[in-house]
Amino acid sequence: MSKTKAETPPFADAGPTPEQIAELQTRAAKADENWDRLLRTTADFENFKKRAAREKIESAHYASIALLQKLLPVLDNFEMALAAAQTAQGDKLASLSAGVTMIQQQLKNALTETGLEEIESAGQPFDPNLHEAVSQLETAEIPEGHVAQQLRKGYKLRERLLRPATVIVAKLPAASS
Repeated sequence: MSKTKAETPPFADAGPTPEQIAELQTRAAKADENWDRLLRTTADFENFKKRAAREKIESAHYASIALLQKLLPVLDNFEMALAAAQTAQGDKLASLSAGVTMIQQQLKNALTETGLEEIESAGQPFDPNLHEAVSQLETAEIPEGHVAQQLRKGYKLRERLLRPATVIVAKLPAASS
């Protein structure tokens, strides 16, 4: 069976029409425009990532500025107290002690404002997440497994542990035979 002219598809011999060529050119121009936009957006995003990383490093580098600004007056007051201690006698010694107490309170307030909190340990149940036990004390006055004595204060910054409290944990006295 040979094919007749009626059986061949009508578009087999014909090239693209002018309308199709115009549509292809329009689509190619749109594709080029989208490609350029993609390249610009990618470059902008890369620049943003670099800038954000640089700002993060700078922020970490200078994060302690606010804390140091609060601590500088405390340092100044300690220096004045030390200068006064060298010449203190009699009643001046009591005022020096009061001044040092005020400086300690000023320092505590500055640290509390930045989110530092003391871990209250005495009489509390021993918590290995907050306490570092260095010894045990036999006593019937404090429940077993509770903190009998705090040797060094522990601190948290908001919810993160900075330093565990060093404690002595109570245990029941050994039964005497």
